[in-house]
Amino acid sequence: MSAFQPAGQSQFAHRFGDVAVRLSVELGRTELPLREVLMLGEGSTVPLDRLTDELLDVTANGRVIARGEVVADKGRFALRIVALVGEDGQDMSPAPSAADASADAPSGAADAL
Repeated sequence: MSAFQPAGQSQFAHRFGDVAVRLSVELGRTELPLREVLMLGEGSTVPLDRLTDELLDVTANGRVIARGEVVADKGRFALRIVALVGEDGQDMSPAPSAADASADAPSGAADAL
């Protein structure tokens, strides 16, 4: 079970795991006057409202569920999830895993476990 997976989610995944959900990632948005849109052509550049180092919103059926960063995977674009988003729209902090806890422990403390 991952640090993000709440207790009881494995039963949920077992029952509903095959249901298809459309995930989308938006790079950014902009607004242009129609005359500029009509002038777009091959090689045109359209500036977007998002900075290159900002995390991208991942939506499932229109609702933001996570934030991530673009990576390359086997010659394709992919998205590495950096944070999950809660019901309130705020990033959720991952629960510390056992590996994280031992890494934060003082030297020798992990051996005592």
